[in-house]
Parts: sequence; C-alpha cells; structure tokens
Amino acid sequence: MLTGKQKRFLRAEAHHLTPIFQVGKGGVNENMITQIKEALEVRELIKVAILQNNNDDKHQVAEDLAAGAGAELVQLIGHTVVLYKESRENKTIKLP
Repeated sequence: MLTGKQKRFLRAEAHHLTPIFQVGKGGVNENMITQIKEALEVRELIKVAILQNNNDDKHQVAEDLAAGAGAELVQLIGHTVVLYKESRENKTIKLP
C-alpha cells in the first residue's frame, strides 16, 4: 500500500509519460493483463488510456487493471490510469 507522499511522488514521475495501452470496447481481458504485467516489470510506472467507446465504468476498469496486474493504482484522472508495481529485476524508481 502506497502512502500519500509516495503517490504524490509517482504522480509527478508519471506526468511526462504517454499511455502505452488502451482499453477499448472489448474491455479488460487476460491478454491485456499479461502485457501490462510485462510492461510493469520493465518500466515500473505506466499509463493506460480508457477510450471513449468503452462502456464500462472507468473506476471499475482501473480497479480491474490494478488487481489483475497485481499493481498499485496511483491515479485515475479523466480517462487515464496510472499504475505502479515495483520491479524485481529492473528497479529504477526509488520511493520516498
């Protein structure tokens, strides 16, 4: 569980990132979860965009992504989700 200070730090780190995944009208699926897990292992911090044609609740989509990937939900702003998971091999982000 991240503290408020850690979330604030991660939000600042994620500000310049562009979303590398998109959740469309197909919703969240196993293939997407697997790819997000792999990306989190390499990058630790990623953004995911929820497209306008997705009919699911954006808060539920964010929770599903975080739970499926075993990651922390840092932020949901607009239709953009920020996820963080500490990497085992490529640890680059040092939390305060």
